[in-house]
Amino acid sequence: MAAKLRKGDTVMVLTGKDKGKTGEIASVDPKAGKAVVDGVNMAIRHTRQSQASQGGRIPKAMPIDLSNLAIVDTNGKASRVGFRMEDGKKVRYAKTTGDAI
Repeated sequence: MAAKLRKGDTVMVLTGKDKGKTGEIASVDPKAGKAVVDGVNMAIRHTRQSQASQGGRIPKAMPIDLSNLAIVDTNGKASRVGFRMEDGKKVRYAKTTGDAI
C-alpha cells in the first residue's frame, strides 16, 4: 500500500500532549507505524561527555504513531490524504482542498 505520510511532509498532531503542534517529518518507520517529527514528542536524553560532543541533558524527538498525525494542506489545516491518477501516475492529494501534495 502506498504511504500516506512521507519524510519531508508537514504534519499536525491530532492527539496527545502535543496536540495542535505542527512539524516536518524527519523519518518514517512503516513496519512500526511510527514517525519522528521535528519539535514534537520531545524527551530528555542524558548523554556522557566525549571528545566529539558536550555531555548533558539533550532534547530528542521520539517516534509518534502515524494515526495521530494529519498532513497540513495549503490553508494550514489538518487534512486527510487521498490518491488519484494523473497522467498515468498515482498522486497524493489533500482531501480538504483537492490540491496535490
